[in-house]
Parts: sequence; structure tokens; C-alpha cells
Amino acid sequence: MNPCPQCKAEIIGRSDKKYCSVHCKSAHQYQKRKSEETLYYSIDKQLKTNRKILKAYNKSGLSTIRKEKLILEGFNPKYFTHYWKNKENKVYLFCYEYGFLDLKDKFILVTWQKYMD
Repeated sequence: MNPCPQCKAEIIGRSDKKYCSVHCKSAHQYQKRKSEETLYYSIDKQLKTNRKILKAYNKSGLSTIRKEKLILEGFNPKYFTHYWKNKENKVYLFCYEYGFLDLKDKFILVTWQKYMD
């Protein structure tokens, strides 16, 4: 039998089977497409980077930080997953559950709350 291209385990089953499991097939296809650097994966990568940075600087659920500091770490405010507008019509942009309000030279960082639904 042939080894699985993802985990190198022995493949059991049909003779034309290429992967040992659905998980390995999915992981292999993800890695293959990720290496192609398509638009989807470059956006996905930036969103994950933004989320990671926002999470690191927003331990309390509400923080203020200088804009330059986040941008130097790789944060790009043009990439976000959704937005929320408060009663004062200020628009908070979110990367998954972590959000930010873009002020002149700083960001106000927040975490998604139930009342924002």
C-alpha cells in the first residue's frame, strides 16, 4: 500500500485511495493551496495576524494603544471581519471577536459583547 501524503501512515481500504482519512485529505489540500498564496489565503493570513495582535494587547476587554505600535507589529486596519456602530455612530471594526475604534493616532481596543448583537 502507498503511504498517506500528509501523515505518512499506511493507507487501508480501496486500492485507489490517496489519503488515510478525511482529516489528512483536508489538511493536505489546505497546505497545498496555502503555498499557492492565493488572494483568499493572503487575506486569511492577515486577518489571523490582526486577531492575534488585538488579542495580545487587549487583556482587559477595553484598552487604548498607539496606532504606530500595532502597525509596526504587522497589524493592518484595512482587514476586518465585521463592524459594529454604537449609539454615537462610532464604527468599531472587528477581527473575529476583537475589535478596534480607529481614532487619529490611537486605537481603542474592545472585545465583542452580547449587547452588540
